[in-house]
Amino acid sequence: MASGAMQFPYLSPAVPFQGFIQGGLQDGLKITIAGYVLNVYGENRFHVNLQNGGSGNDVAFHFNPRFNEGLVVCNTKQNGCWGPEERERRMPFRKGNTFELCILVRSASFTVNVDGNFFNQYSHRVPFHLVDTIAVAGCVQLSYINFESSVVSALAYPDTNPVYPMPYFTLISGGLSPSKNIFISGIVPHNSNSFYISLRSGNDIAFHMCAQLLENTVVRNTQIYSSWGLQECSLLGPMPFVRGQGFQVRILCENHCLKVAVNGQHLFEYKHRMAYLPGINNLEVGGDVQLSHVQT
Repeated sequence: MASGAMQFPYLSPAVPFQGFIQGGLQDGLKITIAGYVLNVYGENRFHVNLQNGGSGNDVAFHFNPRFNEGLVVCNTKQNGCWGPEERERRMPFRKGNTFELCILVRSASFTVNVDGNFFNQYSHRVPFHLVDTIAVAGCVQLSYINFESSVVSALAYPDTNPVYPMPYFTLISGGLSPSKNIFISGIVPHNSNSFYISLRSGNDIAFHMCAQLLENTVVRNTQIYSSWGLQECSLLGPMPFVRGQGFQVRILCENHCLKVAVNGQHLFEYKHRMAYLPGINNLEVGGDVQLSHVQT
């Protein structure tokens, strides 16, 4: 999380979900909900509520995609009574696809981004600082809910998106340690051939994961003193990266290995080949990929 953020993310929470927002909503808080829309017959909607308490009687912001109607409804509930609906007659979500929904709290409104693109703004009808709970229900599976405090965010400017130059480098504060999580979200361009994620220790690469779209596989390896080791290719499921689609990668560090999940599904384990985990303190992402969110 960015400097000033105090709350850890909710990881793979079960749906329906209710979670406490530490300190309530503040101007500049960005909430990122990443997950997967279930393609289940008869299940045609989901919602994200920013509300006061767990009863659901006071909802400052109700965000409700309805697939059977092809639109998104936004609303506010006060003392158990809904106000007038605001309807966006377009659908940025697709059944069977991953998504990344970002809600930025601003002084006058909520600004909503879906998969890195501006979607809508919703003017506050009640004081947003009363909100202390996030609730999610419906036909979705969640990968994580993240909270990031930032006075300035690209979401504040609807015509711009975060820019991550390729290759992208960032520091892993304190290096790796057991229970450390790294989150990377983005979109695979339609013309992508490959992209990679590397965890580096100085000039060495402790973990290199390369999604090879033409070969339909994900290759892993380690490079020490400029020499590559034995590569690993086996997966516990189908190739999760698809041209033209979004993705969310979670890398969980444990004592003996890294556990990698994509779009909420466990994909593989990679045993540590470098023993000193705190020395693995840099993340690199490169290749044919567009990033939308990185959390180390």
